[in-house]
Amino acid sequence: MLFPLYWMLNVSLQRSSGAVATPLLPFELSFDGYATALRDQSGNLLTSLVVSLGAVALSLLVATPAAYALAQLRIRWAGAVLLAVLVSQMVPGIVIANALYSAYSDLGLLNSIPGLVLADAGLGIPFGILIMRAFMSGIPPSVIEAARVDGAGQVRAFVSVVLPMSRNALITAGLFTFLFAWGDFLFALTLTTTGDVRPVTLGIYTYIGTFVNDWSAVMATAVLASLPALLLLVVAQRYVSAGVTGGAVK
Repeated sequence: MLFPLYWMLNVSLQRSSGAVATPLLPFELSFDGYATALRDQSGNLLTSLVVSLGAVALSLLVATPAAYALAQLRIRWAGAVLLAVLVSQMVPGIVIANALYSAYSDLGLLNSIPGLVLADAGLGIPFGILIMRAFMSGIPPSVIEAARVDGAGQVRAFVSVVLPMSRNALITAGLFTFLFAWGDFLFALTLTTTGDVRPVTLGIYTYIGTFVNDWSAVMATAVLASLPALLLLVVAQRYVSAGVTGGAVK
């Protein structure tokens, strides 16, 4: 499993050549591939970053209060809502992408960052609801009731009590939404028809056709595209572990 990652890094540090001719070790280090990647793909990396952060913000804005309502409030059709959330994750992505293309064409959202943000957030919202609901179900109702007795309204109790206690679940849901959006290829390919808005995943895809004989630039782009996700996972791994298991142990 780790060898493809090593080979990606190895090829990115070689001089321009075909992948077959690349030696197993980079005896002569060259950063020409990274220079080319930064020159050609920096805009795509920025687009992916903006889309991913926007998807995280929109996903948490919708999923957090929805999870709280399903976990702590008496909602008559809570079971049906949860079933709908689960079913939504079973729909093949290509079906959703085709439906979105038709709708986006009518709404003028094709080839736009808001369109990609909305599509990627749609992947993160169901997952965020499931993760945060499992965690928030373990929050003792007495804690929320105590805040209500002290004069806090429903919104104030949610913001001042529930959100701080749900930090790990929020970080987990936000991180996975970021990873969904950062690594998205299907929506990027379907919902963008020009080069005006192009995430880095689509940039790599088009790059292969252009630089098929210069794999160092292709692999350098792949390495650069992997760094944000790698850094986030390293920084937030303890919060993710607590957030994923928090709902199960409470």
